[in-house]
Amino acid sequence: MSPELVSILVLAVVFVIATTRSVNMGALAFAAAFGVGTLVADLDADGVFAGFPGDLFVVLVGVTYLFAIARANGTTDWLVHAAVRLVRGRVALIPWVMFALTGALTAIGAVSPAAVAIVAPIALSFAARYRISPLLMGAMVVHGAQAGGFSPISIYGSIVNGIVEREKLPGSEITLFLASLLANLFIAGVVFVVCGGLKLWSRGAVTQGENTGSTDGGGGSGATVKGSGGGTRTAPAPTATATRPGTPAAGPLTAPVVATLVSLVALVVAVLGFDLDAGLTAITLAVVLSTAWPDDSRKAVSEIAWPTVLLICGVLTYVGVLDEMGTITWAGEGVGGIGVPLLAAVLLCYIGAIVSAFASSVGIMGALIPLAVPFLAQGEIGAVGMVAALAVSATVVDVSPFSTNGALVLAAAPDVDRERFFRQLMAYGGIVVAAVPAVVWLVMVVPGWG
Repeated sequence: MSPELVSILVLAVVFVIATTRSVNMGALAFAAAFGVGTLVADLDADGVFAGFPGDLFVVLVGVTYLFAIARANGTTDWLVHAAVRLVRGRVALIPWVMFALTGALTAIGAVSPAAVAIVAPIALSFAARYRISPLLMGAMVVHGAQAGGFSPISIYGSIVNGIVEREKLPGSEITLFLASLLANLFIAGVVFVVCGGLKLWSRGAVTQGENTGSTDGGGGSGATVKGSGGGTRTAPAPTATATRPGTPAAGPLTAPVVATLVSLVALVVAVLGFDLDAGLTAITLAVVLSTAWPDDSRKAVSEIAWPTVLLICGVLTYVGVLDEMGTITWAGEGVGGIGVPLLAAVLLCYIGAIVSAFASSVGIMGALIPLAVPFLAQGEIGAVGMVAALAVSATVVDVSPFSTNGALVLAAAPDVDRERFFRQLMAYGGIVVAAVPAVVWLVMVVPGWG
């Protein structure tokens, strides 16, 4: 058995154990990375740690730390109420506002994880307050980020268009942008309907004095919320006609709230305007706020989503070992050598989707587009459609909880059962991985665009 096949089988075993034994998948993945890296790939500790996502670790810790402080001092409550006022109380419009906001940020040049890191905590806080499915809100944020992610001036668009030019393939910047925009807009519409968006319309407009309770992930029996001792309990669901008063119309603009709002604006400016690291910037701003108002932020460190950090970092470290030992390249080259161009095309789309659910979307596109060159040169497959299909397949799966965007959504959701939400994201990511590559292949590749 080849080392590459062994590494893939070990990954499958990790999933099975984590699912059946309720062991943190990240811890299992660290152990697998050590075992496979040392015994199969002949890597030393430095080689194993080369795949540790240090930048993502800092982003997850920094952003959840900053927004834990924002929740403690009332800033997120203030932002939620501001969003309600913006749409005149129409809660059903908020998911689309978040979709458009993240799409606009990525379209003008923000890296997708940076846009999600900025918007997701606010969006998920709103979902918790107004009993909106966190899966719906999280998916709208991530798909919004990908909808704008391939504009001609965006990071993803510039990278892919550069790869196409380097490989001397026919290209169309507008087709690439519209393919991603329309695909993510369509998926967002489906998610909105399936996850209860139509029921949000039936609520009408809410008043600033209403509190409809925490979300239960789309179910109707009640809300799963965290207890004071770290456990969970199920809160009764509100009736269709009754609401529970008690939420203030808007929190006061105290000095900590004003300072936190300034910090959030500073985070946006630093990341988008000066290309500073989102994680390091967020930690720095959180430390400043903690120093100025220690009482508000005393519990913030304990509210960082440490189990999520362990899970994501462990799995991505193992994926790094796979990359280091050539498993990903081995799989891609095996598919690229198939003599049937259309079959090779759909398999490349699936490889892009599956691997990208655990790794860098841009990195996967950078590897797969060159692999497609040999059969694109035969003229049986349109290059423009193939590149667009690969781009959509490799990025739409970022809703996976193992990707940067999905991990940010998972970490940002307050007052939810994280294990349940993780399973929801994983199931939804699996559906996207299973369905989208085949659909985009059928729509973009089979007709022979370009």
